[in-house]
Amino acid sequence: MKYHLSDSFICATTEMAEITKPVSAPYLRRSFSLPENPEEAVLTVSALGFYELWVNGVRLTKGLLSPYITNPDDVLDYDFYDIAPYLQTGENVLAFQLGNGMQNAMCGYVWDFDKASFRSSPLLSVFCGMTFSDGRTDSFEADERFCCAPSPVLWDDLRGGEVYDARQEIDGWNLPGFDDSSWTPAVKATAPKGEKTLCRGKPIQIEQILGAKSVRNDVLTFPDREECVCGYLYDFGVNTAGVPILHIKGERGQRVEMIFGEYINDDGHFDVSNIRFDFLRKEFRQLPPGLQKDVYICRGGEEEVYMPRFTYHGARYALVSGITSHQAQPSLLSFAVAHSDLGRRGGFSCSDETMNRLQEMTERSILANFFHFPTDCPHREKNGWTADAALSAEACFLNFDPADNYREWLLHIRKAARGNGSLPGIIPTTGWGFDWGNGPAWDQVLVTLTDLCYRFTGDPSVIAENAGALLNYCRYLAARRDENGLLALGLGDWCAPHGNPKAPLLFTDSVISRDIAKKTAFLLRVIRQDEGAAVCDTLVDSLYEAIRAHLIDQKTMTAAGCCQTSQAMALFYGIFTPEETPAAYEKLLQMIHEADDHIDCGVLGARVLFRVLTEHGDADLALRILTQKTAPSYGEWVARGETALCEDFAPYSEHVNSLNHHFFGDISAWFIEYFGGIRVNDEKTDSHRVDIVPVFPALLSSVSAGFKGTKVRWVRQNGGILLILQKDRDSYGTLRLPQGYAFADGRTVRPAADGAYWIVKK
Repeated sequence: MKYHLSDSFICATTEMAEITKPVSAPYLRRSFSLPENPEEAVLTVSALGFYELWVNGVRLTKGLLSPYITNPDDVLDYDFYDIAPYLQTGENVLAFQLGNGMQNAMCGYVWDFDKASFRSSPLLSVFCGMTFSDGRTDSFEADERFCCAPSPVLWDDLRGGEVYDARQEIDGWNLPGFDDSSWTPAVKATAPKGEKTLCRGKPIQIEQILGAKSVRNDVLTFPDREECVCGYLYDFGVNTAGVPILHIKGERGQRVEMIFGEYINDDGHFDVSNIRFDFLRKEFRQLPPGLQKDVYICRGGEEEVYMPRFTYHGARYALVSGITSHQAQPSLLSFAVAHSDLGRRGGFSCSDETMNRLQEMTERSILANFFHFPTDCPHREKNGWTADAALSAEACFLNFDPADNYREWLLHIRKAARGNGSLPGIIPTTGWGFDWGNGPAWDQVLVTLTDLCYRFTGDPSVIAENAGALLNYCRYLAARRDENGLLALGLGDWCAPHGNPKAPLLFTDSVISRDIAKKTAFLLRVIRQDEGAAVCDTLVDSLYEAIRAHLIDQKTMTAAGCCQTSQAMALFYGIFTPEETPAAYEKLLQMIHEADDHIDCGVLGARVLFRVLTEHGDADLALRILTQKTAPSYGEWVARGETALCEDFAPYSEHVNSLNHHFFGDISAWFIEYFGGIRVNDEKTDSHRVDIVPVFPALLSSVSAGFKGTKVRWVRQNGGILLILQKDRDSYGTLRLPQGYAFADGRTVRPAADGAYWIVKK
């Protein structure tokens, strides 16, 4: 039987939970009788916000936080299940529990989610269709025949956490034979107006369970409040994202509170000040500081196990209060690392341990911030900030397989756009992010994800899906130019060291707008939309002329701002002519040396600086900048013991921001593409083409990199370099060496094939 995306929605109650007013995450169940087992039985489910599903007591939910995190005015995501193996002759039961999710994101008030026009109590849509051996079919949808009751989840919020009272558990509620006569009928609800779609993204799964590395007494203070929390601090060793698993044998009514965070302050105490945001809206300053807090109230008796289902946390530490010293054992609390199930496609390691740590930190931050779609941080915001995704997307593709999830999110991006083509800075949104938080450097996510999905999969349908939005956005850019033909619309070189960005917004926005139009023109030509491509060509040319006329000093060969970001971007994006490039590059080197070979870029400059240096033969300088042990640098993060990438390069002595961001994560792509030499479809002509073009910096003695079935390993020995190549059998390409190197037999280019290659300096 074909699945059906029903627009029939129900709810257990119209009463909405508030931050200070709990409303239970409801149970819903429907029993139905079958004269025989069906040959086919399909179930499609949508819930706003989240759901848990059981069929005859068997939990079938495809993943955590299903089906998706969405603005239902834009998109309604559905999940599909084959439930035939779980049905039986006689009584059967479909059972659900619903969480608030984005439908009632109370603690998302900073970004106006509490003001959402669609805001309501959780909603559920169900279609169950069955086919029997004689060809007969039967089906039902969500209606008043579902009955409802409060659950032990007394309160839940995506950012705030969960409160669970085990004393309220109802034994057997999701099984046949349960007496639900005292339950109340479900209430019919108005169907949301978003586009219905079967969610194509891979689900959120638990990857591993982390045990506590240590447990100690600690106290959490709130500088703006007179309260404090005393408890036991659990350290799980790495800064990641997921959900806790509590194992406790407690007294009935014992209240266990768990607060999650990532930072130990200079006084040696657990600190959550770097991930609190209640100060951003003064009307919320007096609320209890409940961000990332789970509460479990014991049923009593045998050992109890609790894992929250409708929230997740970004954390390395958990402060547990309400337990005895006897209970405060390492086995009390573990941490389930979770993220969208992107799989593993690539990786990198080398002889430099700082680089290895940075590779691990990048992977961890990408995954910790991939819950259905890329988020900026897994604790404070959990928002789909667009620039964060655009800046790390290539690294994500080279390490994991995010295409399905990116394509699902691209639908939400397109639906979030306004009629004039403009995009918000966070997606999903209810309207926040159009007046602040966007601009070309952020909006480039639309073309970047489309371009990379096409490059890495070779599937032009992703271009067709986004072509209209891409062209509309380029027309929006053209209309927003100033009298000089330039743009300054939004955020610029975010998180630059030492304060505000040195690169003028007029420069970064104009350069990135040109790149957006250039990529869009290429993509439109792939699907033979030549007329739209020509519109983009005109924008590319006019922006190039305007940038060179107003933002390039051709006497000094410097870009506006005279800083690392502007100079590196001008070189990377081809603003200088080939004749001008040598002098412009020397200016960049001068700027770097004036900064004592330290990075002096925000996220936009850092995305291109190392690539520019490596392309110009200065890979060792790039590595020196990267691995500096003093701030600002990536190496300083490693030196101070971080286990994920940070939001900025400020040392702790200045301030502490998020310690788990991924928008500085392009370094992993740089590692794999340059030092591993793995270039996947650089020309965007064939996704099966993988060229091997390694760089051999003097600071590295060995490298190992991989992508899918292609593996590259090289090591310095006996005055030369031994390179061992294993190719993916479905790919082809060439093996090319950098200037100054040759194969031992004198050749400079070879077809890439399995085997060992001896390489010498010319």
